[in-house]
Amino acid sequence: MKIVFFGTPEFAILSLNILHKSKHEIIAVVTAPDKPRGRGRSLSVTPVKQFAIDNNIKVLTPEKLKDPKFEQELKELNPDLFVVVAFRILPENIFTIPPKGSFNLHGSLLPKYRGAAPIQWALINGEKETGLTTFFLKKKVDTGSIILRKKIIIEDSDNLGTLHDKMSELGSNLVLKTVNLIETNSYELLEQDESLATPAPKIKREICKINWDKEVSKIHNLIRGLSPYPCAFFEHNGKTYKVYLSKIDENQNLKPGEIKQTKTEIFIGTNTNAIQILELQPEGRKRMTTEDFLRGYSLV
Repeated sequence: MKIVFFGTPEFAILSLNILHKSKHEIIAVVTAPDKPRGRGRSLSVTPVKQFAIDNNIKVLTPEKLKDPKFEQELKELNPDLFVVVAFRILPENIFTIPPKGSFNLHGSLLPKYRGAAPIQWALINGEKETGLTTFFLKKKVDTGSIILRKKIIIEDSDNLGTLHDKMSELGSNLVLKTVNLIETNSYELLEQDESLATPAPKIKREICKINWDKEVSKIHNLIRGLSPYPCAFFEHNGKTYKVYLSKIDENQNLKPGEIKQTKTEIFIGTNTNAIQILELQPEGRKRMTTEDFLRGYSLV
């Protein structure tokens, strides 16, 4: 089949690659426009665009998805199917173009965790499993008919980075399997149960701030769910500290927000037990282990 692939970040690359290597034809990719980055403000391309350039695939980078010119460009490609992995919300006049429809890969077991940050919220909420879903696009976001789902166990050691990578790999196989089913019309759709729907809104800065008055497991899961980006953080003596890695410690008797240091360890109290900080980043400095941090800095 002739496929147009919509995606932007690194998460989408394995799905794009597996389709590119398959019997199907990627006739174009649609991705975000180039953005100025760094002090020099030089333009940088998205991972999906770089992959397309490296593999001689046509690239479309519309500023506005409702631009009639963009719609016409897509129609002239005469695609069979649109595949969407980590991209913006497509308007109805776009996702209804291909005769085989448009489907999205979502990082949860829909209808749980509808929204922009399903992987993060599964971790923040302490889930023991999550998964991936492919579904046909519908006007209302993340509500379309389910094609395939795949469960994933969340390990205690997982954070956003490790779970993201596992889901990117498993998701690519699910995408290819979905495309093959659509090609032969051999799928059975499952409608989403609205009563089971939960939100996964975009991660804003206020969500990332650690509240030491909360239960220790909630703080630990917040750190896991936001590491390595954008990171949970706390403020102390007028400075901001990002936390990348932590563990729960049941042996310290500390009040919420109270800090205890040894030569190599940092503990901070919560309303139950304490959090041990294992990796952090002081404001204006690089990420480091607590042991390295304590060689030149102190919180007390």
